Amino acid sequence: MSIISLIAIYFVVWWIVLFAVLPWGMRTQQEDGEVVLGTTASAPSNPNMLRKTIATTIVAAVVTLGIWYVFGYVGYGMEDIADQFLPTP
Repeated sequence: MSIISLIAIYFVVWWIVLFAVLPWGMRTQQEDGEVVLGTTASAPSNPNMLRKTIATTIVAAVVTLGIWYVFGYVGYGMEDIADQFLPTP
């Protein structure tokens, strides 16, 4: 697997993991009782984006390394995945 493929896979995995990580520990302004004028009550009071970005980067790296290991060393390929899910004629 080329380095360009790994970078592309990491990019896609990073964004997917980000959307999974965003709700972690989220508290709304309404829950904290401090709604800022001009915002909705459901807006996050403290989104902790730096912590979530670091967690996303680490999780995405682990997932990408897992994908690299399975495709590079185990020998599992796209044909094997297709055989798992598509019926043979």
